[in-house]
Amino acid sequence: VQLVESGGGLVQAGGSLRLSCAASGRTFSRYAMGWFRQRPGKEREFVAAISWSGGSTDYANSVKGRFTISRDNAKNTVYLQMNSLKPEDTAVYYCAAHSLGYSGGIYYTGYDYWGQGTLVTVSS
Repeated sequence: VQLVESGGGLVQAGGSLRLSCAASGRTFSRYAMGWFRQRPGKEREFVAAISWSGGSTDYANSVKGRFTISRDNAKNTVYLQMNSLKPEDTAVYYCAAHSLGYSGGIYYTGYDYWGQGTLVTVSS
């Protein structure tokens, strides 16, 4: 699976962005998907995850209520809608695919495939 993120950019605090992650291959619907981010000087961290069907999702506490993960299996794409952005959301955002997604679960670690990342900068 190859993953390509898009939608990053510069936004003012309080604004919104929607990230997209397009996946290659015909088996996208079998993968659980996740979004991660790496803030300047920090380790990469979990942001959000979604099951293969989209029926289960989870979020890091820092983004809960502000970010929404979704997917469109017909388009081989997963999204991250980010609202009420804060300067501390500034990071490179990565999408990732987990090959055990057929089990129906969501995952916080152990992802098998990663995109190249897209930079989100939130100005104060």
